[in-house]
Amino acid sequence: MSDLNKLTLAEARDALRKGDVTSVELTEACLAAIDGADALNAYVHKTPEIALERAKAADARLKEGDAPDMCGLPIGMKDLFCTKGVASQAASGILEGFTPEYESTVSQKLQDAGAVMLGKLNMDEFAMGSSNESSVYGDAINPWKVDERNLTPGGSSGGSATAVAADLCLAATGTDTGGSIRQPAAFTGTVGIKPTYGRCSRWGIIAYASSLDQAGPMTKTVRDAAIMLEAMAGHDMKDSTSADLAVPNFEAMLTGDIRGKVIGVPKEYRPEGLPEEIGKLWDDGAAMLKDAGAEVREISLPHTKYALPAYYVIAPAEASSNLARYDGVRYGHRAKLGAGDGINEMYEKTRAEGFGDEVKRRIMVGTYVLSAGFYDAYYNRARKVRTLIKKDFSDAFDAGVDAILTPATPSAAFGLGEMSDADPVQMYLNDVFTITVNMAGLPGITVPAGLSSQGLPLGLQLIGRPWEEGDLLNTAYALEQAAGFVAKPAKWW
Repeated sequence: MSDLNKLTLAEARDALRKGDVTSVELTEACLAAIDGADALNAYVHKTPEIALERAKAADARLKEGDAPDMCGLPIGMKDLFCTKGVASQAASGILEGFTPEYESTVSQKLQDAGAVMLGKLNMDEFAMGSSNESSVYGDAINPWKVDERNLTPGGSSGGSATAVAADLCLAATGTDTGGSIRQPAAFTGTVGIKPTYGRCSRWGIIAYASSLDQAGPMTKTVRDAAIMLEAMAGHDMKDSTSADLAVPNFEAMLTGDIRGKVIGVPKEYRPEGLPEEIGKLWDDGAAMLKDAGAEVREISLPHTKYALPAYYVIAPAEASSNLARYDGVRYGHRAKLGAGDGINEMYEKTRAEGFGDEVKRRIMVGTYVLSAGFYDAYYNRARKVRTLIKKDFSDAFDAGVDAILTPATPSAAFGLGEMSDADPVQMYLNDVFTITVNMAGLPGITVPAGLSSQGLPLGLQLIGRPWEEGDLLNTAYALEQAAGFVAKPAKWW
């Protein structure tokens, strides 16, 4: 078999079981693809020795039989997951040289399932960004290209999206605080699912906003997302927000039968100025689900318009608290001090040198909204809005809606540098369709559904009931089958 790196997780798993291919062969194919793709800047810490060692162990396990589904499958790991003995920097200068002595729960679960880690993937610094332009490693670049511009792969999981779309791994881990799995998946023609808050452990994942962060898989197909999510999910005693619920066999729930399901289409997600091609894609998606036997119903989520401002109060507030631990004392970067400098100067200089502009901006916003005079005016009000947003979704689900269909992004991928120099609020608007899902703690998935007039991928988002990822994946599977999206980026790197 040639082009082993182009296989899906399901295809590679089946080939391994049949003995048509070994994990070492799969891993070597991916490592060769990675070495030929430095122009994309997807991998920031390559780990070929670890990968080949794990691949050999996986092959031995497969020979014995009784190996889990993920055994022997090569994947990439977002640089936000702490990995024992491997640099874990969250794409920030302040964590330069930090090598954890422990493994995050999610990466440990994948390792225990026999998955092969190829390396660490690029991302926005501390997961703060929608375009992968705030990384200390430089921009990750979208493998899709329609002119001379380099396009963003989205953010913050930009390196993960690039690696999956360019076949530099069979799948990758991502994290999603306000759309950081679903938006890059839409920009690169891949599938990304953010599970229900608490479905995957956050332990050992470098924190941005603790009440919003959630890990999930980024894959080539919905079936692959089901396979990988099952391996990543599960209760963890080390994370008090992790749910003590059984993890179903998500793949077994993919029947493609959605007859009788009710799909909600929220009228508030059609803002003024929504590009025509995004609106058409959304209408087409609704028609596809209707053809598959679902009932499509217009619904109202009245507090949607307050979601973006509320999110950009809550997330920075939590970030300013979480990032206070980076001070140059115990680990990571420490500024050089002048004569007479004390502890305060060390904190100030270290943070000034270590944090990038976007991270500093969000820390300052967060500190401001938590300060004595503004706590009630901003932070408490935002929390109340969050409760109302959650209630909007609960009311829709209580009224019989099984899933909600929306656009994933307000546009196709844009050129690197085109938005970063402008007003940061323009960049924040990229998350307009995705952040409500984090605010309400719901599962959401992006499925590639078509191409823009320029030939760039466009995605649709499905939002599900809490803890019903299996049902959501099945609806996404039906949409994927109907959309029949098979386009791949032409290789230029």
